[in-house]
Parts: sequence; structure tokens; C-alpha cells
Amino acid sequence: MAIASVSTITSASPNSWQEAAELGLARARQTLRGITGIKILEEKARVEDGVIVEYLVTMQVIFLLEEATGT
Repeated sequence: MAIASVSTITSASPNSWQEAAELGLARARQTLRGITGIKILEEKARVEDGVIVEYLVTMQVIFLLEEATGT
């Protein structure tokens, strides 16, 4: 039986929302195993002097929990 868990993270990029999502996924891969998908919950941008200076995404990272061993 497979059981999944979800971790919500926010990631940023100076270039695009797509890059922010890719950077967030790359960072999540460093500590989470068994990632099966992501869901973008929100896209925002930080603006300074009328110009977008940072793209932010909040996303859920879905991953499978490892099977417990022994009792």
C-alpha cells in the first residue's frame, strides 16, 4: 500500500514563475525522496519602482512515504 505526503514550499526566481518552480523542485529533491508531482498553489511577484524584480511560487510537493521496516 502506498501512502503519499505533501510538503508546501515557496520558491523565488528573478527570471520567471517557471524557473521559481524548477528551483523549488530542485531544492525539495535534496531532502525528499519519492517525489511524484507538484501542484502550484499561487504565483506572486515582488515589484519595485513599477518593475517585477522577483517571481514567487507557492507549491505543494507530493511524495511517497517509505514503507516502515520492522516493529
